[in-house]
Amino acid sequence: MRTLYTRIIVITMLIMILSGIVAFCVTNGYYQFYLKPANDEKVTGIARDIVTIYEKNESQTVEQYLTDMTELGYQFYLADGSGNTQSFGKPFDATDIQFDTIKQVLNGGTYHGIAKYPWRPFITGFFDNKLQNTIGVPISANDGDQYALFLRQNTQQQFGEMRAFLAVMLVLMIVFSFLMVLISTRFLIKPIDKLTAATRKISAGNYHIKLNVIRRDEIGRLARDFQQMSNHLEQTEEKRQEFVSNVSHEIQSPLSSIQGFSQALREEDMTVEERKRYLSIIENESRRLSQLSRQLLTLSSLDDDAKAHEKTPIQLHEQLKDVIAASEWLWREKEMAVELGNVSEVIYGYPKLLHQVWTNLLANAIRYSESGGAVEISANSDKNTVTVTVEDNGIGINETDIPHLFERFYKVDKARTRTEKSTGLGLSIVKKIIELHGGTITVESKPLEGSQFHVTLPKAS
Repeated sequence: MRTLYTRIIVITMLIMILSGIVAFCVTNGYYQFYLKPANDEKVTGIARDIVTIYEKNESQTVEQYLTDMTELGYQFYLADGSGNTQSFGKPFDATDIQFDTIKQVLNGGTYHGIAKYPWRPFITGFFDNKLQNTIGVPISANDGDQYALFLRQNTQQQFGEMRAFLAVMLVLMIVFSFLMVLISTRFLIKPIDKLTAATRKISAGNYHIKLNVIRRDEIGRLARDFQQMSNHLEQTEEKRQEFVSNVSHEIQSPLSSIQGFSQALREEDMTVEERKRYLSIIENESRRLSQLSRQLLTLSSLDDDAKAHEKTPIQLHEQLKDVIAASEWLWREKEMAVELGNVSEVIYGYPKLLHQVWTNLLANAIRYSESGGAVEISANSDKNTVTVTVEDNGIGINETDIPHLFERFYKVDKARTRTEKSTGLGLSIVKKIIELHGGTITVESKPLEGSQFHVTLPKAS
């Protein structure tokens, strides 16, 4: 039983067989303890009625009367006190009965052989054609002789066709049940086979899978969840490949510049000014590579950094004031104004990581604003959260670019011309840090009207 299909079939058939055995035993017990005594009582009443009708009719002998009565579906056994016996109707398979029982009936007693018939575990006894399985009553012949009359229903005559019908029906039911189990199990297992094949494809790196399963049961839900997982894996793989491509591009560009200008520096007929300019370009590209490697390392180690440190209470006002002070040379160089509103809330978080969030958002606001512009940092709160807003009046962002802002290496070429110092990873790091704190970040912006970055974080409990 290595396959699920085989296991289901075998288990189902075993259940059917076991259920049939249990049902037969229960039915047999019901017959033994309830139906058999009731049948004994019913046949006893019939026997007495037969005797009464005969004793009121003086025109027939007892032999002729019993012969006629066999047409009604009964079999009779007649015995007298001398040991003489006669059978009427279908002969009994066994006629062994004690003579004391015959004498008891001859003396006016009633023999309840049906009720006292021995109990059999797998045979109800109803169809046993034996003299012991009869009802015995006394009967007086017209000539004055006394007899013991034993009778039972002729089950073959009364139920012969029905027994054959039930037997055929039972066999057909079993055969069709087994066939339906085979078919229905195949129908049940088919989606699982599809899932197994799809799993093999995914393990081989093929994430483009379509499962045409329209069932609404647990297997259907499993197939839909599997399809959703496959789609997510496919998207993840596409993002991974895109990430590798972007990293390769971001690294290749400064490396090519460094290589090209390094070769140019080997030329002897170069002015001092050109040499200084080339060296400056090489230095800037080296810094760009260094910044890119640091940010990539930051992205990959954020989870580990969070696990390595405990969250502590953070005074937002003090932290934001430190960030503004540390960035003073940026906004003073562009003659900008940076205003910090009343931010008095306290949150639990990782101070070093949140410091990086505010530094990045403030640097972006300054970088993408014209000289003489302004940046405002404010906050508002409710019962459980605090929202910090960093607002500038810079060049703004197109609506189509906003959903992609936090993707790694995403370039907003039209709205924000990237500087040489930008790597396209800053906002990805910001979003990752905020998610580590259980918060969210949203953006509101219009071209030439500035931008608002809203960071919502849970308050300190």
